[in-house]
Amino acid sequence: MADAWRCVQISRKQASGARAPRIGVAARFALATLVSLQLAGLAFGKDGDDGEDQDAAKPSAPRVYLDLRSYYSRVPSGVLSIGLSNPPGALSQLASLHSRSLPSTQGVGFDVPLTVDLNDQVSLYGGFSATASKAGDFDWTALAVTSWNVGLQADIYQQNGGAIPTLTVQSTLTRVVPSGPLATTALNTILEATYALDADETRGFLAGVQSTLIAVDSDFASLRPNWVGWLGGFYQWENNWKATARAGLQSFGGAQLLRLAPIEPFTQPILRLDLDRMDDNDNRLFGVTAQIAWTPKPAYQLTVRTPLYLTKN
Repeated sequence: MADAWRCVQISRKQASGARAPRIGVAARFALATLVSLQLAGLAFGKDGDDGEDQDAAKPSAPRVYLDLRSYYSRVPSGVLSIGLSNPPGALSQLASLHSRSLPSTQGVGFDVPLTVDLNDQVSLYGGFSATASKAGDFDWTALAVTSWNVGLQADIYQQNGGAIPTLTVQSTLTRVVPSGPLATTALNTILEATYALDADETRGFLAGVQSTLIAVDSDFASLRPNWVGWLGGFYQWENNWKATARAGLQSFGGAQLLRLAPIEPFTQPILRLDLDRMDDNDNRLFGVTAQIAWTPKPAYQLTVRTPLYLTKN
């Protein structure tokens, strides 16, 4: 009975906090069952603590979903748009070159990666991008699959209330389809540190760096690496809306494309704003991302995320 009273006290302390910890239905059921058994005097002589420990140690099932992203982009003439994301924009521009220079372009598209969160630390994904674009005064192209990608995201260290921030690495390999004289392969790698200011990780700071390496199949064209560094922060309200802001600098090493005039190197600002609607278990329900990258003229991209969950926490 003393053990049961301690469990009741713990439950009351959790309920009186400013924000209740996010525990699953299984954990709540296990706790309620434990209290009931102990209040009944443990008639059959079972140790309820062992059952609770087993439930707590049991790993959760992988979360599987299509992380569907729909976007619109506008890029000025004479530049490649890479920015704070995977580089389908730059790859599509190279794949659709048709004249003596890079024209201004508009694009709409869909990224459809099938994502598997193996646990709270590791995610695997792979899928394709379908785009339609309008270059200069030309008509819009038909919507078609223009690239495929595979990738990995992992927390190599988690803060968990400590002084060292969470360190997350993400690496994505993207390949343009179909192959052609200017077909490209890109490796995009992100390392980001997240420092939370509270135990629920609802507010904190960000710092990160991204490298993008793009290889062109042709020996007569080359792109030097692109680097982005940023600082930012995030805040999640009690209604589970979450805002994230990142601001930094993008440094592009330049490019030479066949006989075209070279694209000069530049180092310019970049800004990205995210607004996400989460549920109580940190599953993203909806998201909007707005990005402005000066390249050196401003290039814009608006992305809407609507995950389609097959399984979730």
